Amino acid sequence: MTQYPARGKMFDRNGKVMVYNEAAYDLMITPKLVKSMDTIQFCRLLKIDKQSFIARYKKARGHSRHQASIFLEQVSKADYAYIAEKLYNFPGFYFQARTLRYYPEPVAAHILGDVGEVNQKNIDNNPYYKSGDYIGKSGMERHYEEALRGKKGMKIVMVDVFNRAKGSFENGRYDTLPVGGKDLVLGLDAELQKYGEALMNGKTGSIVAIDPSSGEILVLVTSPSYDPNLLVGRVRGANYNKLLEQPEKPLINRAISGTYPPGSTFKMVNALIALQSGSIIPETRFTCQGKSTMPIKCTHAHQTPLDLAVAIENSCNPYFWNTFRSILQNTRTFHGLKEAYEYWQEKMFAFGFGKPFNTDIPFELSGNVPTRDYFDKVYRNQWNAMTVRSLAIGQGEILFTPLQMANEVAIIGNKGFYYPPHLIRKIGDGDSIDPAFTTKHYTGIDEHYFQVVKNAMRDVFEGSHGTARYNKIEGIEAGGKTGTVQNPSGDDHSLFIAFAPFENPKIAISVVIENAGYGSQWAAPIATLMIEKYLTGTVKRVELEQKMLLKNFTEEKYAE
Repeated sequence: MTQYPARGKMFDRNGKVMVYNEAAYDLMITPKLVKSMDTIQFCRLLKIDKQSFIARYKKARGHSRHQASIFLEQVSKADYAYIAEKLYNFPGFYFQARTLRYYPEPVAAHILGDVGEVNQKNIDNNPYYKSGDYIGKSGMERHYEEALRGKKGMKIVMVDVFNRAKGSFENGRYDTLPVGGKDLVLGLDAELQKYGEALMNGKTGSIVAIDPSSGEILVLVTSPSYDPNLLVGRVRGANYNKLLEQPEKPLINRAISGTYPPGSTFKMVNALIALQSGSIIPETRFTCQGKSTMPIKCTHAHQTPLDLAVAIENSCNPYFWNTFRSILQNTRTFHGLKEAYEYWQEKMFAFGFGKPFNTDIPFELSGNVPTRDYFDKVYRNQWNAMTVRSLAIGQGEILFTPLQMANEVAIIGNKGFYYPPHLIRKIGDGDSIDPAFTTKHYTGIDEHYFQVVKNAMRDVFEGSHGTARYNKIEGIEAGGKTGTVQNPSGDDHSLFIAFAPFENPKIAISVVIENAGYGSQWAAPIATLMIEKYLTGTVKRVELEQKMLLKNFTEEKYAE
C-alpha cells in the first residue's frame, strides 16, 4: 500500500505561507469485494449521479478486479467524516489519506500553479508516477515538482485470495516511510502582490516588480486573474473549463505571455545604444516642431532644439527618431546600414529582449526583436532607416513582455547589468538554486552612459516638464518613463516603468494597462503606489489610491 508524503509548502520572502496542505481522502474500491448494494443510497452519500457511478465502477473493473484503485478522488475533511460513518454498509470501499492544496490568500494563482491527477504521458515519462498520483500542472507546482512532491513510502500488507488485508508482512520489516516534500521560499512579497491585484481589479494588464540587486521577482500580477482555490480537488476540471470560457481570458498570464510594443518606455535603450556606438553624445541636439514634425510627429510642443536629457524628460518622438537614424547612418563606426542594424540587434539581445530568460518562470514568451534577415526578406534587401523608423519610438515589429520591460528598468537602475528574473529564493533547508539565476549579465554599454539616462529619468518625476511630475512620491527619489502605445484594435495602452530608490534601487517595476490611454494617467499612478507601498509599508496618497482601486475599465467596456 502506497504511503503518500505531504507536499512541500510555499512561503513568500517574508515567511508568509502562500500554499499549504489540508487533509483530504481518496475513496478506494476493490471491485472483487463489492457486494450487492443500494446504488441510489450510495450515490446520494457521495453526491454523484448514477451515470457517474457506473462509469467509475467500469473504470475500476477495467483496471483490476482484485487490486484497489481510486473510485472518488480528493474528498474533503467534512465530506469524509459524513461518508466514513456509513461506509460499513458498502463492502469493497475504503478511504486512503491524501492532501489537498490550500491557498490562504486568493492571489498569485498563475505563479503558484495547481496540482492535478497524472495523465498517461506523465506515467510513461516517469516511472515514479502511477495511476491516481498527483503532479504539479502549472506554475511553481510544476517547475519544482520533484522537490515539492517528496518521496512515497510503502506499507506491505498481506492479503488473502480476495485481496482482503490480513496484517503487515513480517511486522513491517520492509515498510518504508514517506519523505515529505521540500518547502519553497519565493522572492514574492505576498502583501505587495495582493495590493497589486487589488489595484488592477477591473483592468486588463499586468504589474511586474523585480529586486534589481538579485533578480528576484517581487510581484507578478496579471489581470484579470482568479482564485487559485478554484483549481483544487474534484472541482478543478469543471472550474478550469469555466475559466477557459470567460471572455476576459483570466487563464492568460499577461505578465509573461502578453506581448506589447514598448512605446516610449523603450526610448532609453535606443539612446544608450546610440551613446555606446558614438552615434550621439549627451549634448547632441535635435529640433522638434511638435505635431508638425516629419516623418514622426511629437505629441506636444516643448523647447527646441533639445539634448538627450530634456528629450527623455519630454518624451520627444522626433529626438529619438533622429537618434535611431544616427545609429543606422553612423559611417564612422559601421560599414553600412546592415552592420549598424546588426549591432543594434545584438545590443537588444544583451538587454534580454527577443528571448525568454529560461529560469523558473512558466511559459514565458520571447517577444520579438526583428532581425536584419527579417527585413532583408520582407523588403527584398531594399530598406533603410526610414523604412524601419517605427522602431525608434518602440512601435512597429518590436514586442516586449511586461517582464522584459521590468528587467529593462532594472538594468538602467543597476547601470548596465541584470540578474535573470526568477521566482525562487530558497529550496528546502538551503538547497542551492540554479547558479544561472545568480549570474550577472552585462549589456556591454558603459556605466557612465547609464548615469546620463538615469538622471534624465529622475527628471521625468522632478522636472518641470516631466511626464510623470504629478506622480512624484514624497520622500522617495525615483526614475521613470511613461509610455502610450498605439493599439490598432482599440484605445491606446497605458505603460510605465520605474526604479527606486534612485541610488541602489530596491524595486524595478513595469505596469501595462490595456486600452487605458496615456501612461501618465493610469500606469504611472499604479506603479508609484506600488513603489510607495513596498518601500515605506504604507500609502499616504489615499485619494489617488482610491481612484486607482475604484476604476473599472471592464465594467465600462461591457456597459457600452
